[in-house]
Amino acid sequence: MLKLKEIRRAAGFNQAELAACIGVSRSAIAMWESGASQPDLEKLSKLSDVLGVSVERLLGREETLSRGVRIPVYGSVAAGVPIEAVTDYDADNPDDWEEIDARMASSGEFMALRIKGSSMEPRFAEGDVVIVRRQPDAESGDIVIVMVGEDEATCKQLRKTSDGVMLVSFNPAYPPMFYSRRSCAALPVRILGRVVELRAKF
Repeated sequence: MLKLKEIRRAAGFNQAELAACIGVSRSAIAMWESGASQPDLEKLSKLSDVLGVSVERLLGREETLSRGVRIPVYGSVAAGVPIEAVTDYDADNPDDWEEIDARMASSGEFMALRIKGSSMEPRFAEGDVVIVRRQPDAESGDIVIVMVGEDEATCKQLRKTSDGVMLVSFNPAYPPMFYSRRSCAALPVRILGRVVELRAKF
């Protein structure tokens, strides 16, 4: 819905003044504000320049994009030895929800997981929450959530080799875990998603 009327008034223009700046009739402005017609892209651009606001705000989209989208925190994921991935959450517990912006939410499917263990320290600490974009593959060097077997998940840096994959910890006390192509297929070893954001907890 076009937000022209309220934006015009806030900018201090009457309909005739704005029409003169845009190069249209006053009645055209009135029709746009009433919803009887819509300005074309050229006129929208001129309105944006004259009123000093974005086209998105004129169209009422900026408010929608600024609203966050809540996603559940699906239990804990190991940052050490793989543990069972907990998939239930408490809808009434605010600690079991995280919020991402609408732009991010529109770019894919996301989940949040709580870190458990110390193998990804100092970058990831126990209790931190990671925002994960669900995807079945990732680039070498990405931080990923990986399922090992049927019910175990871990957070690691992915290293791809010609023989398989290596799951690397940031904490040097934890040795890398290597899985050959054969063991990746047999266990299986599956990428659930790529970590795109860290929400550190203090």
